[in-house]
Amino acid sequence: MSTRPLLAFSAIYLVWGSTYLAVAIGLRSFPPMILMGTRCVIGGLILLGWSLLHNQRLPSAQLLIHGVACGLLFFVGCHGVLAIAQQHVPSGIAAVILATIPFWIAMLRFLLPGERRPVPATICALGVGFAGVAVIAWAAPSSGSHGMELPWLAALLGASLSWALGTVLTQRHKGKTPALTLAGVELLAGGATLAVLCAITGELRGFRVQAVSADSLFALGYLILAGTVLSFAAYVWLLDRVDPTLVATYTFVNPVIAVMLGWAFLEERPTAGMLVGAPLIVGAVATAWLIDRKQQVVGGGNARRH
Repeated sequence: MSTRPLLAFSAIYLVWGSTYLAVAIGLRSFPPMILMGTRCVIGGLILLGWSLLHNQRLPSAQLLIHGVACGLLFFVGCHGVLAIAQQHVPSGIAAVILATIPFWIAMLRFLLPGERRPVPATICALGVGFAGVAVIAWAAPSSGSHGMELPWLAALLGASLSWALGTVLTQRHKGKTPALTLAGVELLAGGATLAVLCAITGELRGFRVQAVSADSLFALGYLILAGTVLSFAAYVWLLDRVDPTLVATYTFVNPVIAVMLGWAFLEERPTAGMLVGAPLIVGAVATAWLIDRKQQVVGGGNARRH
């Protein structure tokens, strides 16, 4: 595999694993929808501005509508809900629940017409990864939380489904719009909607800029530049070139990083379950890689390489 896909996978594997910590720190001073809305609007303006400066045209009206719909799924249905849930759920556990995204993607690809279904071997590999996720979720971090209340579990599972649907729909239109342009449109759509929700829910009335701590401000900057501009652009770029089930394996690595960072900086101590679950997760990712690679060779290369 060439350098660019490896760098893109590194971004979504490593950087997105650290964004759960950044969100937790940002929430110390920012209300959830203001935090995520600001992240999306600024990140979207940067990506869309960069794209237009490099002579990329805006997509057609039909593709704009598609981008807006995906932006709502990504950044309202998933990130907005995630930020609200992280006020009540440890960051590592939130990452663990969002690791169900590949299974939602696989299910959607079975249900939606015109999708290339994952081979049974890939499903088995993802099943091993899910077993690792289940072990970590069962042995919750010992930061005063030994489980999850059902409403927050349901909310995070819904957020996972929302992201999975956005992923499948984005991949369906691969190659029709430059990746940076599409990412910018999706981010702006999600950010604008979150801004409206901030006004409706009253988050703006109780927010004071002068009350924002330096740590939260730094976390917001990290979410914008690393977690959004770099990583979401890499994610959309990968969806244009790689099978979405394989791309979504980042959700198996993110919990490992999120739990470790939560332990180091938020006193969310991992249990022995982490030591059992982590090897299962990493092994599942490696196996999915090998299976996908073999399928590409046998099928003459289903993913475009640049």
